[in-house]
Amino acid sequence: MIPIAKPYLDMAEADAAREVVLSGWLSQGAQVAAFEREFASLTGAAQACAVSNCTTALHLALLAAGVGAGDEVIAPSHSFIATANSIRYCGATPIFADIEPATYNLDPECVAEAITERTRAILTVHQMGMPCNLGALLAVANRHGIPLIEDAACATGSQINMDGAWECVGRPRGLVSCFSFHPRKVITTGEGGMLTTSDPGIDRKLRLWRQHGMNVPDTVRHSSAQVIFESYDVVGFNCRMTDIQAAIGRTQLLRLPEIVARRRAIASRYAELLGDIDELGLPFEPEWARSNWQSYCVRLSERVDQKTVMQNMLNQGIATRRGIMCSHREASYAHAERRHSLRQSELAQDHAILLPIYVQMTEEDQARVADALRAELRASGSA
Repeated sequence: MIPIAKPYLDMAEADAAREVVLSGWLSQGAQVAAFEREFASLTGAAQACAVSNCTTALHLALLAAGVGAGDEVIAPSHSFIATANSIRYCGATPIFADIEPATYNLDPECVAEAITERTRAILTVHQMGMPCNLGALLAVANRHGIPLIEDAACATGSQINMDGAWECVGRPRGLVSCFSFHPRKVITTGEGGMLTTSDPGIDRKLRLWRQHGMNVPDTVRHSSAQVIFESYDVVGFNCRMTDIQAAIGRTQLLRLPEIVARRRAIASRYAELLGDIDELGLPFEPEWARSNWQSYCVRLSERVDQKTVMQNMLNQGIATRRGIMCSHREASYAHAERRHSLRQSELAQDHAILLPIYVQMTEEDQARVADALRAELRASGSA
């Protein structure tokens, strides 16, 4: 079986987790603090705050932007449903904007058209690890005085050229950037998330909220020679990352350059294997972007049945995924307000498929995937 994805782990991660287990301190502690410092250094962010997952990160980021009941947040429908859900958690309304068909990221012109006096934030996504048009989106946000939050769940290790210089996604350029360490992502801690920001005031809020609003962390109390009574002056949440996860994450960070380089090589090889199929749309990487290739997404002709292709490839032992979902098509968002057509989002969901991509993938695996896809498209008259 060729899976759609596979985490890149070995005894180094197991040994890191074992050391934490034997230390006796399992929850948020020294390993989390070290992981935060190292992630901030990687991205060039002033602060990084680890949390339990990226959905939590998005929720806290929106709260930090002041999003609340009655507000609107502009976001893509074409994203995993956690993007829209995080807006609902704040009591706000997601206003879905359409995407650019080439990159599957938010179209800045559609965002600008969706802004009203109730717009409190813009939540953009670096979809499948491909950096969005951050410069154009920031121009829209700044022109209207609206904070921009980056859903960088898939974008650890991706780079973007800003002001003539390359930098990692997550510096951040907006108010906050949010990352995921789910096993489908390029590095993993099992579950887990991270927020990066250049605002120390926001970082303090995030750290307070993630631990029940506790004004003195337990790491400080346990290391003190004096008895300390903590207080809870705000309503917080339990969003902590464990030291076991952080230890695994620190080991994964060391692998990140190797992982991204390998995934970029695999993406390049796919382009060679599939580039001569006229009716197959290959991923587009703008000249100002360097994707980590968290996913490799191809676009089928509208004459080809997406599910049939996927099922026939699965019958041959090759897993695929459909194009990224559209939240507005789910029952929980069926009545969500929309300001304009979401046609490009719907076309992407209905006619794109994600091909297997992971570090351990061999050239033989790739050839098998490419041959199977070519055969399916030939059978449908599209290759």
